[in-house]
Amino acid sequence: MDTVLSGIRSTGNLHLGNYFGAVKNFIKMQEENNCYFFIADYHSLTTYPTPEDLHNNVKSVLAEYLATGLDPEKSTIYVQSDIPEIPELYLLLNMNAYVGELERTTSFKDKVRTQPNNVNAGLLTYPVLMAADILIHKSHKVPVGKDQEQNLEMARKFAKRFNHMYKVNYFPEPQPYNFGEALVKVPGLDGTGKMGKTAGNGIYLVDDDKSIRKKVMRAVTDSGPTEANSIITEPIQNLFTLMGLVSTPDTVDFFKEKYASCEIRYGDMKKQLAEDIIKFVMPIREKILSIKSNNDYLRKVAEQGAEQARENASKTLREVREIIGFRKF
Repeated sequence: MDTVLSGIRSTGNLHLGNYFGAVKNFIKMQEENNCYFFIADYHSLTTYPTPEDLHNNVKSVLAEYLATGLDPEKSTIYVQSDIPEIPELYLLLNMNAYVGELERTTSFKDKVRTQPNNVNAGLLTYPVLMAADILIHKSHKVPVGKDQEQNLEMARKFAKRFNHMYKVNYFPEPQPYNFGEALVKVPGLDGTGKMGKTAGNGIYLVDDDKSIRKKVMRAVTDSGPTEANSIITEPIQNLFTLMGLVSTPDTVDFFKEKYASCEIRYGDMKKQLAEDIIKFVMPIREKILSIKSNNDYLRKVAEQGAEQARENASKTLREVREIIGFRKF
């Protein structure tokens, strides 16, 4: 059974894109692998060095992932900052990471461009911390998005470099996790692109009914079809894609027929889509709020995850220290 690790951002709520993309695959992944899921609160400081409410952000994220299907009895779910072995391995890996190679990473260059007033050392060594997250559990596979592929490549480089420098075959070289099927790309409400936090075009699992209706009714459309069987434009196809995820097949067919015959009323389509999203989201939202209010349960999950993760992490760090040459007198 492969050991698979995945990091979870500690800022921002889950939206429908997250749910139909990563989360549903995480649920499947935990049934088939030895999974570690961690909330990356250290990583968040590279972009938000003075968070307004770091603890509450972590609490919200943990509640949302538990509510959507991550199971602490099937996976190890923990908070990154609860594992002191991670920053120590990060320090040790930094000794064999070179400034030039870190400065050339795409993620660093992108951040320098987008946040020129906050180019901190943590931002430069972000790939090393990510490598420490992965290697502390000797992970075989990591599910990564396109924007993180180079950082995973760096983790493989650091694993290989450690093995070569100390003449051991200790760290496996982690590979991308393949879910075995195309990931669902959930479009945003702005007419183009995918749903995302930074784009401000998403519907979140904790949104109330009023917010959902307001967002959907503001979704970008076009002037409408002018002849039968017109090609569906991107903004309208986006609405149909969303409808295909939350509505019944006959509802989708009804509006497609109306579009094909030039009788579609976008206002009616949006109202239907909003109500179907509300119906889909409501039980998830209620579960999120229930779990978030249960501090005892959240504490139990976090403590259990930390204990399980530290058991494995401490073994790795102890062996790494011995390989390097740290020994007690």
